[in-house]
Amino acid sequence: MAPPVLARILRGDFVESGHRGDAAVVDEAGRLLARAGDPSRKVFLRSAAKPFQVLPLLEAGGVERFRLSSADVALMCASHGGEPRHVRRVERLLALGGFRVRDLMCGPHLPFSEPAARALVARGEHPTRLHNNCSGKHAGLLLACRLLGLPTKTYWRPEHPLQLAIRRKIAELGSVSESDMDVAIDGCGLAVYRLPLSALALAYARLMARRVHGETPGEKQARARVVKAMANNPGMVAGTRFFTTELLRAGEGRWIGKEGAEGVYAVGVRAPAAGRSAAGLVLKIEDGSARARPTVTLQLMREMRWLPAPARRALRRFERPPVENAAGAVVGAIEAEVPILRGNADG
Repeated sequence: MAPPVLARILRGDFVESGHRGDAAVVDEAGRLLARAGDPSRKVFLRSAAKPFQVLPLLEAGGVERFRLSSADVALMCASHGGEPRHVRRVERLLALGGFRVRDLMCGPHLPFSEPAARALVARGEHPTRLHNNCSGKHAGLLLACRLLGLPTKTYWRPEHPLQLAIRRKIAELGSVSESDMDVAIDGCGLAVYRLPLSALALAYARLMARRVHGETPGEKQARARVVKAMANNPGMVAGTRFFTTELLRAGEGRWIGKEGAEGVYAVGVRAPAAGRSAAGLVLKIEDGSARARPTVTLQLMREMRWLPAPARRALRRFERPPVENAAGAVVGAIEAEVPILRGNADG
């Protein structure tokens, strides 16, 4: 069965096109709270994996060993815009471990930030690996290898011990068997895993949980550091006027959000009170489009009653973004249309 339409594109008063997809909302115990389409659909995590990929470094004492700041940790979780502040900080992270730009195995691309990209071109410069939106993550992985005494030249390979540790961590938090996690190569060259939407939502819920059964104090501290870093440094996680940055800022520590390529978005939400559960939300736009993600994410969060009025006001421009023509005139809009079912209800 085809996934349901999650967003429609209006031109004037008429529907011109739509984006289909699936979504799952799960609490930290693994209970399915809501869904749109098929919550068991397997998707590649893409950059939504980044908050988990930094955990081995933090669990091993990386903050203390390299004197990492909260902003440093946030950049390791980022799909950053390639702004000067991002590039400078990646350079600093590399220097902490005695690495050079050439040690990064992510390729170069123009900054995701349009002003940063225009400025780079205007200066007659070419992008480097530092401008890759994943360079902060790669720098963090190199530091983890340095700290753990692992090979640095092959840190990106799926069979590398660090990549295997990351795979185990995602499997644990998502309550899936490693053998059920399909493996491929991400756009930045690292291993990327494919698992059910509901499993990724569970991993995000547990990232936000007060405690996870069986975890060590070091694992709990590492989770807390990731959440605090992303919440307190929204500009490092994405960039100026990016949806993820604005979502993090509006959350004021109540939630974190992280995009992934090909239409993936994930949100982790803290438990609202003692005795309540943290939750995770993950969506996948079937055609891989990024333009529908903010609108659909916000509708799902509204339906779950996670968005207080001040946050809704701060994020209003993403709720129903306009479609403009080449002259800048508004000729339509992007609207969310998510058919949400609660729990395990059949539709």
